[in-house]
Amino acid sequence: MTDHRIPLAGVIGSPVAHSRSPRLHGHWLRQYGLAGFYVPMDIAPEKLETAMRTLPDLGFVGVNVTIPYKEKVMEIADLVSDRATLIGAANTIIFRKDGRIHADNTDGYGFLENLRQGAPDWDPTAGPAVLLGAGGAARAVVASLLEAGVPEILVSNRTRLRAEKLREDFGSRLRVVEWVHAGNVMEDAALVVNSTSLGMVGKAELRVPLDGLKPGTVVTDLVYTPLQTRLLRVAEEQGCTCVDGLGMLIHQAVPGFERWFGQRPEVDESTRAAILG
Repeated sequence: MTDHRIPLAGVIGSPVAHSRSPRLHGHWLRQYGLAGFYVPMDIAPEKLETAMRTLPDLGFVGVNVTIPYKEKVMEIADLVSDRATLIGAANTIIFRKDGRIHADNTDGYGFLENLRQGAPDWDPTAGPAVLLGAGGAARAVVASLLEAGVPEILVSNRTRLRAEKLREDFGSRLRVVEWVHAGNVMEDAALVVNSTSLGMVGKAELRVPLDGLKPGTVVTDLVYTPLQTRLLRVAEEQGCTCVDGLGMLIHQAVPGFERWFGQRPEVDESTRAAILG
């Protein structure tokens, strides 16, 4: 920074007390001996734009964005990346030296990097992917899988209309499957992804039949509380390659940290240990 201030970053949302991002970024700052701080900020909706315009003056170089502001910050930003536009949400904000606010989305990057680290033999072109859910997280997954070369994505959502909207937005490589038939299409899948909140602590279980899963199929769950969901437990019992959701949370933070603090952090077991605390 030209004014030699200690760089500040953080996470904005409402609420943010649950966020594990401060623990993650704090670990990396200590690990690499970097000057900088990362703080959670609970911002009221009517104060969001004022906060976004003020933070750079206070020494902030960027922020992560969580619920409910992932869409709203795109209206405030001066620049929005193509992938954030495609996904329809931003999770990473860069306060540029020229004074402009840049909004980006690294969720798809985090999803793919987690998949590649947890299932290094996964071949995107090996066959179709089954995607459960059609919300904001699903959009990031779809964008990243299409870019990686997955030939077909079978999308199933409890509300069919949302799945249809995904197909409308992303094209003919998506096929909508009725929720009651989601289990039937897993047999031929090379990859199965749960992007719903089903199976999360405090939520209902994912009740989709899983007997169609076959050994060697890569199965990943974006839920990371608990770390091993019922989906992953059953998939493991059936010989699948399982990837939990914690890595996506970690990997999506890498590009922002590098941009803000000038160091590309490694994602290893010590990182996972730090965030699990």
